[in-house]
Amino acid sequence: MDQLPEDLLADLDVTGVRSLSGGDTAAAYRLETPDGPLFAKTMLDAPAGVLELEAASLEALRAAAPAELSVPRVIRVSDQGLVLEWINESYGAGGPPTEAECGSGLARIHRADAPHFGAIDPELPQRIGSFPVDLSPTDDWADFLLHRRIEPLLRTAIDTGKLDPAASDLLAELAPRAAELAGPTEPPSLLHGDLWAGNRVIDASGHNWLVDPSSFYGHREYDLAMMLLFGGFGEACFNAYNDVYPLADGWRERVLWYQVPPLLVHAIRFGGGYGNAVLNALQRVR
Repeated sequence: MDQLPEDLLADLDVTGVRSLSGGDTAAAYRLETPDGPLFAKTMLDAPAGVLELEAASLEALRAAAPAELSVPRVIRVSDQGLVLEWINESYGAGGPPTEAECGSGLARIHRADAPHFGAIDPELPQRIGSFPVDLSPTDDWADFLLHRRIEPLLRTAIDTGKLDPAASDLLAELAPRAAELAGPTEPPSLLHGDLWAGNRVIDASGHNWLVDPSSFYGHREYDLAMMLLFGGFGEACFNAYNDVYPLADGWRERVLWYQVPPLLVHAIRFGGGYGNAVLNALQRVR
């Protein structure tokens, strides 16, 4: 218990703490309380506002989520940690019904009204995950994606030696096509922002939960491309999504463009083969 910040546990009547595995930037714990378990995560050297942004993302998604897709309730947030509703996680596959509910639930979140492209709360620090980004409200999604997301990440990746400088010339060649690559104009959607399979949890009843968001208002194909980057979502998920909120023609051809930002993030954070994956994506988009 002495590993957790005191202000995170205050008045929660915590009777026991157990460390949990998983996560590469935070420590995770199960908190025992008289009212049942809670989940806690701590980031003792968290960049300013990161956990506050995660809490705001969870609350925004929770407000928009339909019955078939849940988001854990935020119990407590501080500069160094979060306490959330506990999820009784299942480690088996949910099957086609679970996949379909994930897709239809996400589609309904994406259909909810969103005021602009950019920050869900302009008063909070402007970040996507731990990366600073200009999230000032805008109506131009293609410009936002190119100039405020891809270009800054690409420069950082090159400057830190994680990406071949040849990527800069490839992006310059693609830049005039930014509007085409981003797809048909659509209204903004509330995005999860980091929707790989590890951030979709299936509980013991086969119900879907979304966790660890990095939300902002953007084009919904951003979330779908992330879902396809590392696998883990079945075809029933995408079919059900399309039934509720039909996707524009050619959306699968745009997946590579939308995967460039998360690939860049992984190149910066982890190096390895991710730099080559960025180059390959840009070459294939070209």
